[in-house]
Amino acid sequence: MTAPIPDAHDYFLNLQSRIVQALEDAGNAPFERESWTREEGGGGLSRYLEGGQLFERAGVLFSHVKGKTLPPSASAHRKELAGRSWEAMGVSMVLHPRNPYIPTTHMNVRLFVAHAPADTREEDVFWFGGGLDLTPYYPFEDDARHFHQICHDAVAPFGADRYAAYKRWCDEYFYLKHRGETRGIGGLFFDDLNQDGFAQSFALTQSVGNALLPAYMPIVEKRRTQAYGERERAFQAYRRGRYVEFNLVYDRGTLFGLQSGGRTESILLSMPPSAAWRYCYTPEAGSPEAELASYLRPRDWL
Repeated sequence: MTAPIPDAHDYFLNLQSRIVQALEDAGNAPFERESWTREEGGGGLSRYLEGGQLFERAGVLFSHVKGKTLPPSASAHRKELAGRSWEAMGVSMVLHPRNPYIPTTHMNVRLFVAHAPADTREEDVFWFGGGLDLTPYYPFEDDARHFHQICHDAVAPFGADRYAAYKRWCDEYFYLKHRGETRGIGGLFFDDLNQDGFAQSFALTQSVGNALLPAYMPIVEKRRTQAYGERERAFQAYRRGRYVEFNLVYDRGTLFGLQSGGRTESILLSMPPSAAWRYCYTPEAGSPEAELASYLRPRDWL
């Protein structure tokens, strides 16, 4: 089959626009806009904010890139596709708030197409992937439950088993093996989605992308006025270090972007604007900082 790429392209651009508008309204700060092109094919639109009062760094990135040969990270589990030309598109975003009581969040929705070789009877192979997750510094159980309820509702129409499967996948994917902890309180993660056909797989992907704002923005509004000081900012920087570790050691999107000759500035925009590492640091028992540890392992939230 030939994937209806224009429909997906239009959706992803519209999703980026809607998210940026909501974030600009909440933070009363305009996002910068930067269009870019890629020598091998395609390009993208970066919408970003640096140094805002609500979001210290925010990146909402659209890309639609093409290549002549699948990079190793994309064909490692699909040996039969090695050597095919390809194109990938989607929206990837990370929000790093200034207030440590507001969690960091990440969302990504994407479509990948490996094109059939010319003059063959083979077909294009497509798959969707994506998800959203929450990384608190000072966790609140009602925030975690709200976030997971929206995640559940986003995928429930596509099968009673989807939330449990995608939540488990998220817990396993966003796990720092060298630290023995999850990156945050999880959410949804899925990949290689094509077994239901293009239309149904695309519909699920749209539902996940559309869930970001109702899952996250009520938490922002609830926590944005909570007072904080140097202690909370120092702990936030320490925990941001874990975010950096995951992105550079484990994240498949980062690896794919760098292997495929992606735009480094866009790929690394997901990093926090500042982070810290403290040697053999352990929060004081019973402190608010120590409470986070009990959230950094898989658990049921609903």
